[in-house]
Amino acid sequence: MTIAVCPGSYDPVTSGHMDVIERCSNFFCEVHVVVAANAAKTPLFTDEERVLMIRRALDDDGYSKIKVVATSGLITDYCMHVGASVIVKGLRQNGDYEAELGMALVNRKLSNVETLFLPADPVREHISSSIVKDVARHGGDVTGMVPDCVVAMLRRALNGEKSSI
Repeated sequence: MTIAVCPGSYDPVTSGHMDVIERCSNFFCEVHVVVAANAAKTPLFTDEERVLMIRRALDDDGYSKIKVVATSGLITDYCMHVGASVIVKGLRQNGDYEAELGMALVNRKLSNVETLFLPADPVREHISSSIVKDVARHGGDVTGMVPDCVVAMLRRALNGEKSSI
């Protein structure tokens, strides 16, 4: 059984993330979507909120072989713990490749886990969590950029309202 890990900060999960996760589930027996800490970012949502929003988005489409969890440790430690042999990362543009390649090489050195890069759907390659938050902060409509269940969660978070978890 081949287990893949799709790590990311998912703050919030976007339709581009969902596309990569869904496509990944076509190739592997089990997919673990791992909400991971990124020291370079200050998240809008807690780990629990991000896990919940991804689970809600997946429930809408019935993806039973996808697990969603959070970790504060190294992705390679998580991979070794669950027996994953591959990390899957979506790439939007050249800058993504340059940033991800270094991480892929380090991850292979630490754990012998390979990284597979999936190119973004051209229709969604411009979407990032940062852009979504910026558009939403300025009152723009993010429908279609994020799963439907995330739109209200994003609006509440940006208005400083408590989560409904």
